[in-house]
Amino acid sequence: MEALAFAVPALLILSLFVFYPLVRNMIYSFQSFTLSSVAKEWVGLKNYMTLFSDKIILTCLKNNILYALISIVIQVGFGLVLAAVLEDVAFRKLSPVLRSIYFVPTVISMTVVCLLFEFIYNPQIGLLNSFLEIIGLPGLTRIWLGSKKTAMFSVIAVSQWQSTGYVTMLFIVAIQKIPKDLYEAAQVDGAGKIKRFFYITVPQVRQMFFVTMILTVSGAFTVFNEPYILTGGGPGTATMVLSLHMYQTGFVKNNMGYASTIAMVIFVITALLSSVQFFSFGAEKGER
Repeated sequence: MEALAFAVPALLILSLFVFYPLVRNMIYSFQSFTLSSVAKEWVGLKNYMTLFSDKIILTCLKNNILYALISIVIQVGFGLVLAAVLEDVAFRKLSPVLRSIYFVPTVISMTVVCLLFEFIYNPQIGLLNSFLEIIGLPGLTRIWLGSKKTAMFSVIAVSQWQSTGYVTMLFIVAIQKIPKDLYEAAQVDGAGKIKRFFYITVPQVRQMFFVTMILTVSGAFTVFNEPYILTGGGPGTATMVLSLHMYQTGFVKNNMGYASTIAMVIFVITALLSSVQFFSFGAEKGER
């Protein structure tokens, strides 16, 4: 009973701010209404059937999947390599400074980051095009946020710059927990740094690897700020993602019922990914 008493406040907060809104949104997804509606019309599965004829949904899924794949490679893959490098003996003295440098973007507001990159991507006075011209590559200059070919990649790059440091710090914590005896024994046996990385570091941080991967992928499917601030989903629907489509459907087109349906799609995807994280974590604990 004492343990239950400690759990009750958390359960109340979760019920009020998570479970109740989730149930209400599920009910709304079967209705048709606007922000000013007094009564809501029950439409059953009509909103869900609309998903199959909504071409923007397919574009959103493609963009979110692309977001997730690139995030896994850069944030998780490169973040792990960067963490291993920073924890190497050769960088031990510079490591505190470098960790701070890489982590700084994480604490900057995403709105500020997007405004910064709007200036960097500016086709006339932007730093990126200016840098390409200075190094003799004017042919690579682009209207980065105004071209369908480059807009999505430009938006994704902003997220990678802002989030990679956070994932790196998580891996650094995991690497610091690895017994030093393992590295010393491998070094005595003649294993180089690359072999020590693949045969000691990677297996020892596999639990953190799965956690960061799922966090990164879940974040990729709920991303909103970057495309909303930088492009508004344009040009056309080139940078449209699920959360932005949900926002525009609900608050611009004033179709709250269908927006609730899109929200349920986001919830199902992220819930499935969270389940993978849960079972992966459980399997890791069961192996011990």
